[in-house]
Amino acid sequence: MASDQENSQDANAPDDTSEKEITRGITIMKSIIRDRDKAVTYNVNWNADNQLIGSNAAKLASYIGTLVRMHIPITATRWSNKELGSAKDKIWTEILRSFNIEDTTIRKKYILQLAGKRHRGWRTFLTNKYLKDKEKNFVEYDPEYPVKYAIFITEEEWVAFVAQRRDENFKKVSATNRERASNPTYAYKKGRLGYARLEEKILDETKSDATSLPPHVLWKEARVGKDGTVRDDVQHIYDECETLSQSISTAEDQENRSVLSRALNVPEYPGRVRGKGHGCTPTSLYKNPRRRNPSNQEVMETLQALQAQVLQLQKDNERYRCMEKCSSQLKETSEKASINCQNKFPEGISSCQLYLSSPTYRLVGKGKVHNTSGDLLHHRPLPDGHLKVSVDVVLDKDALHGPWISFSLMMRYTPTKPASKDKGILRHNESVASQKEVFAQGSQQLSQKIGSRQKNKRDLPVTYLPKKGAFVPRYQISLETLVDSSDMATAGAIRLLDMEEDIFGYSCTETIGKEDLEHIFRHQELGVGVIHTYIRFLYDNFMRGNDQLSNRFRFVSSSLVNKALICREPDSCREYLVKRFMASSTNNLYLWPYNSGCHWLLLAIDPLKEVVYFLNSIDGEWTNYPDMKQLVDTSIKVFRSQRQARVPRTKSSNITWIKVQCPLQRNGIDCGYFVMRFMREIINMNQIEIPITYFDEYKCAHYTRLQLEQIKEELCQYFIEKRLISI
Repeated sequence: MASDQENSQDANAPDDTSEKEITRGITIMKSIIRDRDKAVTYNVNWNADNQLIGSNAAKLASYIGTLVRMHIPITATRWSNKELGSAKDKIWTEILRSFNIEDTTIRKKYILQLAGKRHRGWRTFLTNKYLKDKEKNFVEYDPEYPVKYAIFITEEEWVAFVAQRRDENFKKVSATNRERASNPTYAYKKGRLGYARLEEKILDETKSDATSLPPHVLWKEARVGKDGTVRDDVQHIYDECETLSQSISTAEDQENRSVLSRALNVPEYPGRVRGKGHGCTPTSLYKNPRRRNPSNQEVMETLQALQAQVLQLQKDNERYRCMEKCSSQLKETSEKASINCQNKFPEGISSCQLYLSSPTYRLVGKGKVHNTSGDLLHHRPLPDGHLKVSVDVVLDKDALHGPWISFSLMMRYTPTKPASKDKGILRHNESVASQKEVFAQGSQQLSQKIGSRQKNKRDLPVTYLPKKGAFVPRYQISLETLVDSSDMATAGAIRLLDMEEDIFGYSCTETIGKEDLEHIFRHQELGVGVIHTYIRFLYDNFMRGNDQLSNRFRFVSSSLVNKALICREPDSCREYLVKRFMASSTNNLYLWPYNSGCHWLLLAIDPLKEVVYFLNSIDGEWTNYPDMKQLVDTSIKVFRSQRQARVPRTKSSNITWIKVQCPLQRNGIDCGYFVMRFMREIINMNQIEIPITYFDEYKCAHYTRLQLEQIKEELCQYFIEKRLISI
């Protein structure tokens, strides 16, 4: 019985490996130590993903393992333990003595992460060799102290390590991990080569100019055996990755949803790039900085800024209410004076000008006011406080269809003998109802005073007193006066305009600065803030509430897709365009004001018909903007793929581009104004297809200054009506 028991115990005991241990010895990298004493160092290389490659990569990896065994105790269970900080610094210092590596944070982080892997591997090796039997089950007896590794492990450390490994919680975790790793579905077959050096090997053998390979390509090559055959299931995953890569953008890959993860249909771990190996992260692969949560101080600063904005809005609201009250009082006085105006005009027949206040304040005709006693109108005496007016000249034919009654008709008396040398208006003979025009002229005088300090400017101010019959930019004059009287007169002041989701496909806030308004007043080059504000004007005044127009025309944000972003972040630009196109249920025309850096042009895109209308006010070709054209073509193709449209093979690679013979500018600053007028005319015509020779109703060689001033007047009127500027 005793003999049987001894035989049973001998059968469960681990094999004697003392001979093998003596013959192999331990790895301490003596050659590196000798070369270090001779001041000899080794060069190492890094690939495009900041991974270790080159002939000395394996030597460095082995040396890191030696340093880990020397400086890190096997009882250390967590590599992130702060108590290991000094030991890690020692490892990094020793590596710098023998290897030429930049002493930077990114290199140190990579090396220490690799050291952490070596430490986990070292602990796993000791567990499998001394604490488990052949079937990988934990032995019940106390394992013998490994004398071979006495230079790395003390007896006290060994006892503590064995106790850690025999903990029941550790055994459960170990069993779970062993079962998960026992039968991999797609086994890795490249040994210690690693993904980084495998990529280096492939690029060297193929003599490719590429700096890196897609993850799914490396994943497939890492599963090719020595005989060179590829399993069918591996090839199937690779083919599916190739298909997905044609329709999924890089921006989607960055959210732990790469084409390889999609094809494998497995969850992904944060910070991991499947198929790239150690050291490659989503941040390094996609060159996209990681977003961090704001600190408490930053949150408090943001909260204080928002509180200040709320306080300012409350002040603006109070000021607005006061202005409303004053305006209502002025309107009441104006209406009364317009009716009871007999004492405002001299007796007899006098010349006058006729104005309408709705929908815009404008001169509509000239005539005579009859202030004579006993006047009859249609054989009836005039009511008290009323005068008879005869119309001599009609200047606005549309006004003939309007309600010409005393409450909407405003008269401006023109004396036959002016009382002053400048042929001005007698203030005491002027109706209170015409104060809007007096305000406009007063703003001219105010602007002249303010502009007296700007005499060196070559551009004439738009607030000059026009000649007879000339266009009067009334809303520009009024807006400029409001700006000069508000906090917008100071540099750096801004106003915010909300852009709802239906306009650009996402809700945002547009910033309007004083400089933007100055560009309008001085007829200078326009920025994106002004262009987007006019788009909001078109949406509010033409498309809102009009299902036909709002379902037919859409806009593309120039803030998200422009020359700079196309060069820097092409994937995000393409993703936004495809998302906008996917909102189409029927034929839509997407109006995109494109800024090439120093010039505005307009693209009108019909993604379903795959037609792009190119409207350029300087008569340039779309081939002059290759980045823009490539982005549009790619976006339409991805849109075609995502909606699973079938296109004839003859057209599969061709997108129809049409150069429209639109009006051309005659200077270097009008491009923004032309683009705004193009959009207005396209929406006004309500046509998806734009004729090559442009619309007959608007066809001309060049827009006149008056046609551009009309656009500016609409803009300024919109600023005033939205009450973006208030005193």
